Amino acid sequence: MAHYSDTDTGDGRSRAASYARRGARSQRGVRKGRDLESLSEEEQLHRARDIVYRQLGMMDRSRYQLSQALHTRQVPEVVAERVLHEFEVAGYIDDAKFARVLTAVRRRDKNASRRAIAAELRRKGVAADLVEETLAEISPDAELDSAVQLAVKKLRSASGKPETLAQRTYAMLARRGFTAEQCAQALRQARALLLDEGTAEETGDDGYGYAAEGTVAE
Repeated sequence: MAHYSDTDTGDGRSRAASYARRGARSQRGVRKGRDLESLSEEEQLHRARDIVYRQLGMMDRSRYQLSQALHTRQVPEVVAERVLHEFEVAGYIDDAKFARVLTAVRRRDKNASRRAIAAELRRKGVAADLVEETLAEISPDAELDSAVQLAVKKLRSASGKPETLAQRTYAMLARRGFTAEQCAQALRQARALLLDEGTAEETGDDGYGYAAEGTVAE
């Protein structure tokens, strides 16, 4: 299971183990096999804390995701909000940090576009202002560089007619959330890089079905 922060490192494994131990401790004194409604308020709080500890022990999560986990397990809303607030005050729930780390990982591992990252953050319940603030840190040049890397990888691994490869690469970038302008620029730059490396044949023209204005030829 993917982790969005340092949970795949030694420090991360230690933190996950710490969450698990705290979750186990939070269950002490709570009788198993009983419905939440039959528990006292203090027992409900213990159970809710255990759920959150275990969720965070698996991977970093947003406040919304943890809220949904508590709701799914029928934790009363008042109890859930109290526990979530406790974890926020303690620094275990931090949507701003969550958004920054997820963004960094998605860009590092997948060369994800801002649109793709924004969509994922919204699905995970991160507030719109935090999404906008986080993605503002990605410069246009950095995003274009990600698109170029994806285009180079696609062109290197595929085979077929140049114009067909160009169209497929352009479509792949578009599906990943890059704008039409970014797709066109990335394809041109990827082609130039491959020519410089001597891995593409000289054709006398663009060779990839590329029109002068930067659109894929029909």
